[in-house]
Amino acid sequence: MDKVTASACTWRDEGGGEAAAARILPFLEEIGIAVDWIGAEKEQLLGGLAIVNGRLLIDPETPVWPGDLLHEAGHIAVVDAADRPALGPIDADPVDEMAAIAWSYAASFPCGVTPRQLFHDGGYRGDSAALIASFATGHFIGAPMLGLYGMTADLRTALAEGLPAFPALSRWLR
Repeated sequence: MDKVTASACTWRDEGGGEAAAARILPFLEEIGIAVDWIGAEKEQLLGGLAIVNGRLLIDPETPVWPGDLLHEAGHIAVVDAADRPALGPIDADPVDEMAAIAWSYAASFPCGVTPRQLFHDGGYRGDSAALIASFATGHFIGAPMLGLYGMTADLRTALAEGLPAFPALSRWLR
């Protein structure tokens, strides 16, 4: 197979389906996150997705939530650039997880993905509703880590220094 396309994969409709994936995939390519076919790589954190050597891999036969593309890409985006080429599979780390959640929320805006599609009921260990409520009320879980990585600023810093405030990012890759 050639380049990963939304039409060549299987998507969960309740997560925005092929239309959401068709917006996400070019965004990831544009910011420098490689998406490729999973092939023989079967080390999957989420069904149908894997991170191997800093690339997001997808199994075209496994139904995937489009928002999970953003979440897994978030893990790639927030890792130090020097470590990115060797990244994967991802170990469970609460700090990295929160940073990936914040990054995926920020990325949902240019991709036209709703919070309900991003924080879908099929993931997040049953905390989907809590995440939606948290972000809707300005409690941006993980955003301070993105600020520490120089990817965004809190509102006070943004106003004082003329920087974009979360959920806007000043750069997509750490």
